[in-house]
Amino acid sequence: MTRHAEMRQAVVAQNTANSDTPGFRARDVIPFSELVEGGVPGIGLRKTRLRHLNGSDGVAARIVQEDHAGSGEPNGNSVSVELEMLKAVAVKKQHDQALAIYRSGLKMMRTAIGRR
Repeated sequence: MTRHAEMRQAVVAQNTANSDTPGFRARDVIPFSELVEGGVPGIGLRKTRLRHLNGSDGVAARIVQEDHAGSGEPNGNSVSVELEMLKAVAVKKQHDQALAIYRSGLKMMRTAIGRR
């Protein structure tokens, strides 16, 4: 979840940086819930070590898609700075939620081994 938030933050930052670039099309990342539910074809197991067999290397490139929510400008740019700021807030919330989950798991582990 944190990697997904990191990737989405990078895409949002790139969109914001190119908000005045003629012809630039806004992009976004496929929602995390769709990745978890398996609703995205072609994304399955991920290879994290060289000896893993049926995994894939390039998952990140396939979950970035063109964002059709932005309105088109006369110069062909589809970035809406207001929408990008709202996405940045949503990414921060997702990242904070993932950290809270990790913190909770760490707390359970510490409790299980008798440390606080």
